[in-house]
Amino acid sequence: MILLVDDDPSVTASLGLLLKQKGLAAHAEAGPEGALAFLEETPCDLVLTDMNFSRRTTGEEGLALLEAIKRRHPELPVVLLTAWGSIPLAVSGMKLGAADFVTKPWTNEALLQSLETALGLAASAPRQGAAALSREELDTRYDFGALAGDDPRLLRVLEIVGRVAPTGASVLVTGESGTGKELVAEALHRNSKRRDRAFVKVNLGGVSQSLFESELFGHVRGAFTDARADRKGRFELAEGGTIFLDEIGELDASSQVKLLRVLQDRTYEILGSSAPQKADVRVVSATNRDLHDLVSKGHFREDLLYRLNLIHLHLPPLRERPGDVRLLSRLFLGTFAQTYGREVSLTPSAERLLATFPWPGNVRQLRQTLERAILVAGKDSLDATDFQSLLQTEGRARSSSPVDPLPPVGSMTLEEIERAMIAKSLKHHEGNLTRVAESLGMSRPALYRRLEKYGLSS
Repeated sequence: MILLVDDDPSVTASLGLLLKQKGLAAHAEAGPEGALAFLEETPCDLVLTDMNFSRRTTGEEGLALLEAIKRRHPELPVVLLTAWGSIPLAVSGMKLGAADFVTKPWTNEALLQSLETALGLAASAPRQGAAALSREELDTRYDFGALAGDDPRLLRVLEIVGRVAPTGASVLVTGESGTGKELVAEALHRNSKRRDRAFVKVNLGGVSQSLFESELFGHVRGAFTDARADRKGRFELAEGGTIFLDEIGELDASSQVKLLRVLQDRTYEILGSSAPQKADVRVVSATNRDLHDLVSKGHFREDLLYRLNLIHLHLPPLRERPGDVRLLSRLFLGTFAQTYGREVSLTPSAERLLATFPWPGNVRQLRQTLERAILVAGKDSLDATDFQSLLQTEGRARSSSPVDPLPPVGSMTLEEIERAMIAKSLKHHEGNLTRVAESLGMSRPALYRRLEKYGLSS
């Protein structure tokens, strides 16, 4: 049973008919008092409510109803109906516990998908007091592919992945570089109802503002000077499947607005065409940046953040789960045995050394270090001495080199300072772009974009 709360009979009649066509029972109430009384008497699966029930348009009535519902029925999902211009109000509702918000005028596809997602998440919520699943139990139920590890914090993440994968919920994956965010996105797709459709990856750090629309939504011939043929965008390629938006924190303000429109309305326009296209796509995004901090600084839209992180997964860094280093090392050595045609093992001293290293580059760095040790040492058994020089080199490369004193205030713009630091890092690391990106705390695609912007070459 879905409870509809709106003082406009035409709205509740339209929504009730739409839900009936989808086999969903609905009951309508005109205001908060009737809604709360009905919930006391009748079990409901979801509440879909407007934000205003009188001549007032502040939305306070809707927020008060939301708070009252959450106080009395904390597990009951609530979806808000709001006008596009009142999205900041809807974000306030999300902070108070709303499952989602839908803007008026709504599209039936977007509304139904929002309701289906909210119902799916509520149904997949763990039972109170349920014991955490072991790694063996998780692997029996779900397909996690190359996501290896037994650390309890990682297992909690994997359990959530398994539970939310069948829903259409948008997922934000955060964590340091190299922790496996892309692997989590792939696992969400493999365990979803969309597994037989496309999984499309987009690295937003490498997409400039001028190419954003063409890259994500496609273009028609003649849309701009170099558009000599029609081109499909990433959303069209991912239709029916999953799109993975990596480095979402690198998105500029203009592109954020365009992406928000797609997530809100589930429609987009191909560049050079005015015909709207429907988007049946599950969105998974990832970043190693603190989006809440970017929001507070005005660099990232708060409404977009709440659209992206209906479910938030944070991957712990490898240094916080040292027990997984031995397991990962043995898995990687097995992979390299097939690649290089010889078995290589680690001595106890080597395993102890690897377990105590902080691994600033996380799992990716561990894999690269093991492969490098195999190639450099040329032995079938690697001990601590085979890794010491490699790890010392890693530490030196990642440590900050001496820098000149800061220039006087007003003598250089921020862009000039950034260009100078990139140029200095290129010289220090002898053009090694991986080292340059790591030393400056940015991704390689983000570095490529700045090299192009400032006319620098490696």
